[in-house]
Amino acid sequence: MNTLLWVLVGLAAYSAAALYLSQRGLLPSSVRIQGPFTTVHTKRGRDLINWLATPKRFWRAWTNLGVGVTLVIMTGMFLFLVVQGVAIVQNPPAPSSVNQPQNFLVIPGVNDFLPLSVAPEIVFGLLVGLVVHEGGHGILCRVEGIDIESMGVFLFTVIPLGAFVQPDEESQRGVSRGGRTRMFAAGVTNNFFVTVLAFALLFGPVIGSIAVAPGMAVQGAYDGSPAATAGIAQGDRITAVEGVPVGNETALESALLDSDKRTVSVELDGGESAADRESRAVDVERSLVVAGSVEGNPANVSVADGERITVTRVNGTAVHTRAGFADAVGEDRFAELETDRGTVTVPIGAYLTQVSPDGPLAQSGAPTDPGVIVTAVAGERVVSSADLTRALDATDPDETVTVELYHGGSIETHEVTLGENPQDGSGFLGVNIFPGTSGLLLTDFGVESYPAGTYLELLGGDGGPDAAGLSGAIADSPLATVYVSLVLPLASLVLGIPNFPGFTTTVFNFYSVGGPLGGLGTGVFLLANVSFWMAWINLQLGIFNCIPGYPLDGGRILRTSVEAVVSRLPVSDRNRVVTTITTSIGVTMLLSLLVLVFGPTLLGG
Repeated sequence: MNTLLWVLVGLAAYSAAALYLSQRGLLPSSVRIQGPFTTVHTKRGRDLINWLATPKRFWRAWTNLGVGVTLVIMTGMFLFLVVQGVAIVQNPPAPSSVNQPQNFLVIPGVNDFLPLSVAPEIVFGLLVGLVVHEGGHGILCRVEGIDIESMGVFLFTVIPLGAFVQPDEESQRGVSRGGRTRMFAAGVTNNFFVTVLAFALLFGPVIGSIAVAPGMAVQGAYDGSPAATAGIAQGDRITAVEGVPVGNETALESALLDSDKRTVSVELDGGESAADRESRAVDVERSLVVAGSVEGNPANVSVADGERITVTRVNGTAVHTRAGFADAVGEDRFAELETDRGTVTVPIGAYLTQVSPDGPLAQSGAPTDPGVIVTAVAGERVVSSADLTRALDATDPDETVTVELYHGGSIETHEVTLGENPQDGSGFLGVNIFPGTSGLLLTDFGVESYPAGTYLELLGGDGGPDAAGLSGAIADSPLATVYVSLVLPLASLVLGIPNFPGFTTTVFNFYSVGGPLGGLGTGVFLLANVSFWMAWINLQLGIFNCIPGYPLDGGRILRTSVEAVVSRLPVSDRNRVVTTITTSIGVTMLLSLLVLVFGPTLLGG
């Protein structure tokens, strides 16, 4: 039984039990049940809200600022949802994991983007967001003279989904439009303020106290690979190979490629904290395996998850390493590969999964369909993706080089004037490269790296030379931090790296602590997680509530704003005009949201 089915069974059982208790009067009058949803009402806390609302001039000034911010975001959300909805209808994308049913549930561990490992931090951030949001409504109710009928929490079974302040309808009608608008905007204003505070803490002293530990962080080892056989696993950090220090992934690659020894000594640092890290050395007996493949590769090889293919000979020469593979290939453009699946002759080079139609390589007249294999650059033999990357790193923008490639059964050459790589300023072809050789992920070691430096770089820290930060216009934008906060939990879809779960215990070994908060030790990681998820959740709450559709705050502000405009127009039935405008916008928002969520599945198939 899959996870979603278990969730549905649990919801049905909870709803039945709650209905039974409610019908027999076994629940307090303050608890109200409707299916899996529960509201808990109380009148306690009104004295506290009255006290907090005492500086009325401050709160009015604060929420006047918030109204301006909210109106700008409301306009942006309207345009975003309409444009995205139209784009999906016109050109439906393929459904992704975002469209899976379990990812609409705000339940850590069930939702693929809300990891169970940081569930306490997520729940804490959600509770803070709900308290400041509804607390803002409550305070502004009293500031504007609106009575509070009750307050409480809104639960999905036992999971808090929201809090609420229920204003007295009669006293609300007697308040000016400006007063009601400020009251409706107070919640999102507070959410955005908490977001700014959490960001300031995270991007300031917290990230300033975290650094990448030297070595190559191991995300995992391929099943059956030499590294897995030697006991190298997730959480380990490779610090040296054959006595040569390894500072990062690039240094590890160089150390392995520079040696053709079949058995290499590898030094590791493992453990979840500085106190229990344990250094050890293991001997890795290397063999050349195909750990993955791209569809349509010239060897016509498909590697399923957990499956490995061993390459034993190249052009009749026994090989165990990538260096030995390159030596056996030499200057030949084709090579005969003997594997435990048989023998095949293939062109050898760097396999391109995409050639940008507007990129330098395409502009030289090269083909743009997938499957192009680069075999040489500027006269230097290219055997693998690593060779192509190194060759381009040695070039400059606007330099013209000869690129030799295999396509459609023949070798051809093109004179290419290189562009500028947005990451490091070197020469740029405008292509996507599949790691390995000829569409085969060849490895003689078999570890997957954890992008510790990239995560730290994206969060404003120093990720080191291997880190891939933001590039282009977004990197220079003052909204870069907002963008990062939105996409890191969805990094696998947006950035091509694993989703960021936070600094969990499994990655403590990849970082070191020092700087202004170094005295907290690993407590810095907890503070980072709390700050990150509090900012992320409050930002989501604020933006979502700015959608101009009833019953969200944005919809209520839309109505007061439309009322203010229509009241100045020479129309007889102003209420009907206001209702028509707000209902039309609200329906448009609802339809856009439905298309955004379900469109890829229903239309993209």
